[in-house]
Amino acid sequence: MKKTAKEIIRYYNIHGVSLTESHAPVKFPSHWHNAAEFSLIIKDGCRYRIGDTVYSPEPGDILLVWPRELHETLFSPEGGSMFVQFTSGLLENNTDLVAASGFLKECHLISVKKEPDLAGQLTALLYRIRDTYNNKQYFIETKCKLLIYDMLMLIGEYVMQEHREQIGTENFSDKSWDYIRAACSYVADHSSEDISQADAAAQIGLSPYYFSKLFNEYTQMTFPAYLAGIRVQNAINMLANDRYSITDCAFMSGFQSTTTFNKIFRETTGCTPREYRKLHKQGR
Repeated sequence: MKKTAKEIIRYYNIHGVSLTESHAPVKFPSHWHNAAEFSLIIKDGCRYRIGDTVYSPEPGDILLVWPRELHETLFSPEGGSMFVQFTSGLLENNTDLVAASGFLKECHLISVKKEPDLAGQLTALLYRIRDTYNNKQYFIETKCKLLIYDMLMLIGEYVMQEHREQIGTENFSDKSWDYIRAACSYVADHSSEDISQADAAAQIGLSPYYFSKLFNEYTQMTFPAYLAGIRVQNAINMLANDRYSITDCAFMSGFQSTTTFNKIFRETTGCTPREYRKLHKQGR
């Protein structure tokens, strides 16, 4: 990622949720942000790039951009789409979604032709989010986030079912899923400590070899990469607080050296911790 491509999402009406309907840009250069972005395609002619793939979605399709993914609006006619952006915390503070994150992040397009029921349900939820977002009743933040969780649950069930069909039911058991959730929960509680893959395996009662194989299969990432990602997210939250030095953020989030912290942080976010803190201040 290029550090100049970082975008700070400003949540004006609701903390952690932003909705754009009538003022979606016709074109927007390649960029990334910590928020997720779900778009409902309304008109023909839309073209987007996510990573290295170009999408030409049709009206009724749902386009999914996950946190910190490089993406670009190549062209969108006026009123061509409506999209909601929401804080990555909704994903990263939920063990179920974290455990399924490897599969979720492989899903970028829900086609109304291929999956009409799912696309229809997601469309209805997006419109409910829009109506709630523009309403001045009490608890609109909570209502919007609950609707977003409804969307995430539908998408999650869809991608996990696809995965079950790919690897076979015999290799995709409820027990295995429980192991992964338990491991993710263990990491969430102990990521600031000096823990290892062997510690996590022992905690849930598996051999290191089998745990490594199972974790890779379900999350599509290695345990060290997953642990590093959680620590980076924790550091991002700490960097928003000027009371902590960058060194404090490194060690409090679980990194054993500032050199490792700076390297992994830059690989994950595209900028150094110092640059991220500066960007956060500018966004504020």
